[in-house]
Amino acid sequence: MSSTNNADRGADDSTATAGTVERAFRAALYADSDTALDTGASLLAADPAADAELVRRGEEFMASAWRRGWQPADVVRIVGRELDDVHVRLAAGLIHTQSRNDRPRGRRWTAQLAELAQLHGSPDTVATEPRPDRFAHATAVLELYRLLLRLPALEPLDEPRRDSGAGQGSGRGIESRMLTRIRGLLAKAEATDFPAEAEALSERAQQLMARHSVDEALIADRDGTRAADAPGACRIGVEPPYEQAKAVLLDAVAAANHCRAVWNEPFGFSTVVGFESDLEAVELLHTSLLVQAQTAMTKAEAAQRAGGRKRTKTFRQSFLAAYAHRVGVRLREAAATPVSEDLLPVLASREVAVTDRLDRMFPKTSTTRLRGVSDEAGWTEGARAADRAQVRSRRPLR
Repeated sequence: MSSTNNADRGADDSTATAGTVERAFRAALYADSDTALDTGASLLAADPAADAELVRRGEEFMASAWRRGWQPADVVRIVGRELDDVHVRLAAGLIHTQSRNDRPRGRRWTAQLAELAQLHGSPDTVATEPRPDRFAHATAVLELYRLLLRLPALEPLDEPRRDSGAGQGSGRGIESRMLTRIRGLLAKAEATDFPAEAEALSERAQQLMARHSVDEALIADRDGTRAADAPGACRIGVEPPYEQAKAVLLDAVAAANHCRAVWNEPFGFSTVVGFESDLEAVELLHTSLLVQAQTAMTKAEAAQRAGGRKRTKTFRQSFLAAYAHRVGVRLREAAATPVSEDLLPVLASREVAVTDRLDRMFPKTSTTRLRGVSDEAGWTEGARAADRAQVRSRRPLR
């Protein structure tokens, strides 16, 4: 009889906590007013037993975001743009907690989870950190859930199909080691305070990238695995400030590496469509060029200030716009390298596949004009920096 009573009491407690969360959600999630938010937060703050149910419902919101095409990095990016650091940490914790019960989702997804853990700590670490008062915590959770609930559907990104044979797997292992070395060099280039060292590290990274970027199209064609390979897509953050110029730079890098990019300004990312090895080249080269641009802009801006100049915002905007434009020209020239006749049909087939994937993902796109370019000195210095930048992303195809 006692065990039966305990079971009944446990069921009643579970129902009560679920009821608290439901009442809080009805009060706060579907209305925009601060009064509604305060009402929901008060209900949650007064019932500590509802905490576990609140987390469980948050995991459901995250899983719903994945079904609508969002990925971990996308969610954290939009939370950071719309809310505050406390909401970012809450989102990162929910993502990791939800991932424990989630299905495997591919290499890029796993890398995003690892980066979140590095930046924001593991769920266990976050759980042991001191919290603000219960009301403030409940308010932040409800604000986060409001945002998650209203996220629109995005274009789904599927992991690219690849041949699973031994030869392919071995090749990917070599590729991964090379990419790790390249990323290490670029990280050191970002960290150093010495421009000459940064340039040397960037040059070495570009040399490894050229060696790494053996044309996969030709390999796939020779091995008969071309039909098993298909274009994929990834999202690359395009963060403010001066995000329009950064999006132009990414578009130029994508085009030079047989990819296509579509910028989503409201959500702060570009979607890049292409074959996997080309997507990796775009990610690495874009990162490298941003590092070089930032270093060059800092030096040029310091020289301008030494000359008595004070208006830095227009200088930076014009600098990055010119840098993106000039690098785009250089990349297009490099991409125009003649190729042998046996490669032309292979490359043409892959270009058609990329265009078809892009059209299916984005049946409607529009162009935009680059705004805010009004500083002659910034434009001149940006163009000069682009001419000095290392842009060799791949060796000529033969």
